Amino acid sequence: MNTTVSRPEGLRAIDREMARQHADALASFRNNGAMAERAAASLKRTGRLLLLGMGGSQAVGRAVEPLYRRLGIEAIALPLSEQLGAPLALDGRTVFVTSQSGESAEVLRWFEETGGNDETFGFTLEGGSFLARTAPSLIGHGGTEQAFAATRSLTVSFSLHLAILAALGEDVAQAIHALENPREPAIDAALAELSGVRSVVTSGRRLQGLAEAIALGFTELSRLPCFSLEGGQLRHGPMEMLSPDVGVVLFRSDDATTDLVTAMATSVVEAGAKLVMFDASGRPPVEGAATIAFPPLTGLAAVFAMLPTAQRLMIAFAAARVADAGTPVRSTKITRSE
Repeated sequence: MNTTVSRPEGLRAIDREMARQHADALASFRNNGAMAERAAASLKRTGRLLLLGMGGSQAVGRAVEPLYRRLGIEAIALPLSEQLGAPLALDGRTVFVTSQSGESAEVLRWFEETGGNDETFGFTLEGGSFLARTAPSLIGHGGTEQAFAATRSLTVSFSLHLAILAALGEDVAQAIHALENPREPAIDAALAELSGVRSVVTSGRRLQGLAEAIALGFTELSRLPCFSLEGGQLRHGPMEMLSPDVGVVLFRSDDATTDLVTAMATSVVEAGAKLVMFDASGRPPVEGAATIAFPPLTGLAAVFAMLPTAQRLMIAFAAARVADAGTPVRSTKITRSE
């Protein structure tokens, strides 16, 4: 990765966050065992989970939603703004509120208006934040992320959920291995595939939350319209947008939805759109796709394996288009207004 003096300071700040994300995630997993046990006990009592967050924090909720459902927990992830406007009842639910700063406007208002419930837990990187003071919280190691686009905060937040899944009895060995042994496959072919596009859509099935997190980073850093659609939703109409000017980034893992992602990849190629495939399925690559391959993995193991490389791609994509990539012009790191 280019870290010369010509690299914008915003991207150098992201580089610094990414360089420590694996170590901070492992420390977060190991340091939150007691609180993870409390959260797991709550989930065993209620069997129902509401995941609330904004931005990257909402994407984290979307990514872990299917993992809790697979354990028989009725999990749903909503933006905090939607919960404020059209709330689901909290009775009988465990609530996870995620905010890397613990200070965003929606978090403050939600607690002021509802007070949460007895089964509410926070997820934050800042132990002295409003969220950490207000609710029993899992605290990510390393403090608040300083760079604009979410990188380290995503990896650390996923590791906090990994601690809860471990407390629920899940085998987390593959996920830990992925954190301890990060891969850095080449992204040159993928970057070249996306070089001429005017917009990017990311998509997945079981990995849709990861796709949403990466689309947010693409948008924030490149300032181009980049968004995410779950694979089935992409199939139902929005395929009309596909052309050589559109890039599609798909995430495929080793699970029951693999064939659906493969079919979408084939359709994207046939439509003439530019396709990048992050592939941990163990299946043959799709002809016409720029494939970034990983060992067969699923769940958080697949997320931890793919996420750093997907982050490198979104950063390189932005650096090729924006002179001051990583420096926000219309946003702030902590969103204090609604």
